[in-house]
Amino acid sequence: MALAPGLAIWCIMNISLGNHQNLFFTYLRPQRWRVALLAVLLLGGIGLELLNPQILRTFIDTAAQGGATAQLTRAALLFIAVALVQQLVTVAAAYMSQSVGWSATNALRADLVAHCLGLDMAFHKAHTPGELIERVDGDVNALAMFFSQFVILVLGNGLLLFGVLVLLYREDWRVGGAMSLFVLIALVALNRIRSFAVPQMTAEREASAVVFGFLEERLAGLDDIRANGAGGHVLNGFAHVGRDLYLKGRRAGIQGSRMWAASMAVFVLGYTLALGLGAYLYGVGAITIGTVYLFFQYTELLRRPLEQIADQLREFQRASAGVARIGQLAQVAPSIHDGTGAHMPPGALAVEFDALSFGYTDEVAIGDRASGLEIARGQASELVLDNIQFTLSPGQVLGLLGRTGSGKTTLTRLLFRLYDPTAGAIRLGGVDLRAVPLAELRERIGIVTQDVQLFGATIRDNLTLFDRTIDDARIIAALAELGLRQWLDALPNGLDTALGAGGTGLSAGESQLLAFARVFLRNPGLVILDEASSRLDPATERLIEQAVGRLLQGRTGIIIAHRLATVQRADEIMILEDGRVVEHGPRAALAAAPDSRFATLLRVGMAEVLV
Repeated sequence: MALAPGLAIWCIMNISLGNHQNLFFTYLRPQRWRVALLAVLLLGGIGLELLNPQILRTFIDTAAQGGATAQLTRAALLFIAVALVQQLVTVAAAYMSQSVGWSATNALRADLVAHCLGLDMAFHKAHTPGELIERVDGDVNALAMFFSQFVILVLGNGLLLFGVLVLLYREDWRVGGAMSLFVLIALVALNRIRSFAVPQMTAEREASAVVFGFLEERLAGLDDIRANGAGGHVLNGFAHVGRDLYLKGRRAGIQGSRMWAASMAVFVLGYTLALGLGAYLYGVGAITIGTVYLFFQYTELLRRPLEQIADQLREFQRASAGVARIGQLAQVAPSIHDGTGAHMPPGALAVEFDALSFGYTDEVAIGDRASGLEIARGQASELVLDNIQFTLSPGQVLGLLGRTGSGKTTLTRLLFRLYDPTAGAIRLGGVDLRAVPLAELRERIGIVTQDVQLFGATIRDNLTLFDRTIDDARIIAALAELGLRQWLDALPNGLDTALGAGGTGLSAGESQLLAFARVFLRNPGLVILDEASSRLDPATERLIEQAVGRLLQGRTGIIIAHRLATVQRADEIMILEDGRVVEHGPRAALAAAPDSRFATLLRVGMAEVLV
């Protein structure tokens, strides 16, 4: 699968300002009109902020010279009016900045999710869901602050600094030169400290990802942890990862505080220059007392933007760490590429495995300093499937048998192209899977497994997987055709019945019913049942049997089974052992041959042998 459009533009990068510019242009371009409005508000607010000290100077000089009360009143009212308008403009600019920032980062977050969904199974096995959540949500949240605050505070305050210096030069070149030196020293000092803080910020984000991954994995296995009395071990492990996050966060905080301390030190120099030069020029009669106050006020205007720039540079450091980690994630390219556009025929699909061999590649996650998301790809390990050769005619049902670890589930993963064969090919309907678009391939294959993934949503959403284009009439018709209408009518709120997370409120058998209905709604040409009837409860067993028969009608089927009753539906039987086909043929013929492996399984009992 190709990278998401936005990610493809800037996925290869190092930490630099140019990379942040790429990020800005990629995700702010669709909002260019709102960005333009933000720029107008920003410039307007800066202009009003520079105007008010001029009004105050006029007021002070007029009062010192004994000016008329009416003139002083007009200056005071103008000051108040300008201040009110400035506050309104500032609020509007802050609102627009937040809107632009969150819209941009939501688009980035969507691109990252789409990219992660397109990555190989090997990648997801090497990285926990908690770790990826931290990257997609935690790192992007840091960028949300970068987008929304950096524009209005750093760029805006940079313009404000420039405007103040221009006005100071206009008043007196000596004051302008001195304050320019002050600003230059402050910015150089802040930039030096920034380079030392980035590694600590990056390490803090990485430690946070480790904590998320630890929590996700332990919470997912909470039942086993409790049952085996491993709570103390989990708490001890959490203490270790939490301590690491604390130490790295403390180091990052100390580095950030140094940057703030450096900015405060140079502010002393700034005030000394402003007041010293103001006192000297006033003493020689070059300026008025109002102008002295103007120098002080403009120096104060310089102090505030420098402080805010210092604060935002700390956020910039966090954003830099996030940009680096997101960039590393974007660089992880899938090895499963989309098909070239070939299409499978309608109806039941023929299945052909042509001299197929497969071994899992030794892929290990390695910790990169910037992201921790690199994958080391090695050579294929020992073959899990070795020279698999068989053909299943359209509409036929294959019973796939074998001990645990014989390669049955791997075979179904290859049909979905979760992995590609090491050698050989798979064809559905006579078309090589690698030539079929992935979306079409996975639409034409349906699977029901022992473990059904259900969501905290309504029955309707769990059946359609949140596809709003499927109307209720079609859902009800599908359930009725599967013999499940009575089951639906027994639910308290029908399709609007809400399920808890993980399918809370349904029995294991009822969860299987939902899985069958999901597949039936898609109308696939190939159905895979991976021991889908092993968790039946007596109340729904009859409904499940009806659903299986209706689902397989007019479709090609592959049934992975451990129970004798399950394979009675099969037209053909194939037995795997250590990744090889050791027996394949018509079910009836194999059952009648006393020396066949299948006949032996029937005599001894499949459940006792296939473990």
